[in-house]
Amino acid sequence: MAYLTDIEIAQQCEMEHISKIAEKAHVDEKYVEFYGKYKAKIDPALLKETDRPDGKLILVTAITPTPAGEGKTTTTIGLADGLKLIGKDVTVALREPSLGPVFGVKGGAAGGGYAQVVPMEDINLHFTGDFHAIGAANNLLAAMLDNHIQQGNALNIDPRRITWKRCVDMNDRQLRFVLDGMGGKANGVPREDGFDITVASEIMAVFCLSSSIHDLKERLSRIIVGYTYDDKPVTAGDLKAVGAMAALLKDALKPNLVQTLEGTPAFVHGGPFANIAHGCNSVMATRMALKMGDYTVTEAGFGADLGAEKFLDIKCRMAGLTPDAVVVVATVRALKMHGGLDKKQLATEDLAALEKGIPNLLRHVNNIKNVYKLPCVVAVNRFPTDTDKEIEFIIAKCKELGVNTKLSTVWADGGKGGIELAREVVRLCEEEKGDFTFSYDVNDSIENKIRAVVTKIYGGDGISILPAAKKQIDQLTALGFDKIPVCIAKTQYSFSDDPAKLGAPEHFTVTVKNVKVSAGAGFIVVLTGDIMTMPGLPRVPAAEKIDVDDDGRITGLF
Repeated sequence: MAYLTDIEIAQQCEMEHISKIAEKAHVDEKYVEFYGKYKAKIDPALLKETDRPDGKLILVTAITPTPAGEGKTTTTIGLADGLKLIGKDVTVALREPSLGPVFGVKGGAAGGGYAQVVPMEDINLHFTGDFHAIGAANNLLAAMLDNHIQQGNALNIDPRRITWKRCVDMNDRQLRFVLDGMGGKANGVPREDGFDITVASEIMAVFCLSSSIHDLKERLSRIIVGYTYDDKPVTAGDLKAVGAMAALLKDALKPNLVQTLEGTPAFVHGGPFANIAHGCNSVMATRMALKMGDYTVTEAGFGADLGAEKFLDIKCRMAGLTPDAVVVVATVRALKMHGGLDKKQLATEDLAALEKGIPNLLRHVNNIKNVYKLPCVVAVNRFPTDTDKEIEFIIAKCKELGVNTKLSTVWADGGKGGIELAREVVRLCEEEKGDFTFSYDVNDSIENKIRAVVTKIYGGDGISILPAAKKQIDQLTALGFDKIPVCIAKTQYSFSDDPAKLGAPEHFTVTVKNVKVSAGAGFIVVLTGDIMTMPGLPRVPAAEKIDVDDDGRITGLF
């Protein structure tokens, strides 16, 4: 049987005019700025002027990712459409895709099958230009920094201690390390430099955590770009760059409104990395979605040890949010991979591999239920090759933790395939009250906060801090940056800092290699393992399959 591709399904959808979607989301047209027929930006003034109460907040997260795929965004969208089908007033809040993965390995991030947000091509490509604005603000700051040094360096900046990089929203390994300012005195001060992908820029994290233009400017002013010859931090505020950066970001800061294939309102806004940053859509979009629906479904990046941990310990802490229920997405195929099965063998029933792999799911579920103390349901994203015995095995194991399991077929069936999951989510929201608890006290030391996440969430024995990182922790503590959350950057493929350790590894320590402050975002970035802030393209990039015909119709996006 030949399946339609994601883009073919999306292009067959008869979208409603965005004014109708705004109406469904209770957004008066005076707040709507149209970007064509099917996209709009919403004026943040709506948040100040509405008297609607907040709805219920549902977080969708997942097991540790594998090449077999989990379908987190697809489940988020399908669950929202399922809630709509059972009569609930619902909104979705999602991240915007980055061009890097779109043209690289992963492809787009607008859902899949019959659970997508549309217009899929626009959302996956330039959308409303938010990422371009973020890149421009990042690079304006870089230009002003180097210009300051060129024009006499009144701030006494040490060119060897510049921490601010330029960025581009593309996977381009050639730009990781560059020498610039070459070609003589008129062309700048020669120094080592490099590029990050736009989603790894601190501007992206700042953008997504800001609650207003005023808050945005305050955060931008605190961004540290480097240090002076006598070890004092230099900020964007010192360089007088804040006003111009905010001007570039003014329109981007307005949340974007689009729709699912089934016409559910979707706020798609912001997209920070889920390891180097906090991996969630913007606070402003989440707040708007909560005001405009009785139920809001949102997601966090990668597995629950990264995305959900940061959503709960960073975003919820900063924005004063409390989820009412959490959905942990799993697939039989991915759990068998965690049990050591090769990707080519996943279509065959193998309860032994499933038994070896399921501790990964159970650890994530236990963290949500017993560390964060939130109501939880497991959504098994069912594939045609999954057997009844395999599904029954997962249901029985989750039952032992007091957590229900619901099958999801939203990829194939859209909202209809998410109705059972939707009913369980409503039951959790109405009948099971959580006692939301963070995994660490923000006022604890940097070292203790890292240790708490490693031992409580990852299941490790402790941490090993390299001498250079210990020195950085001491410096940041002396500068007064020790009472803010930690954002641990590690591999997404394992609970540990070693991507080869699948399942639920035990008796490991996490090595802390580098610690730096994102002072504007308001968290400490802790680097473990080999974290890439500028990915590269694969041997056969997805870009090779993308094309556009004479009528402007795009093909090959997935």
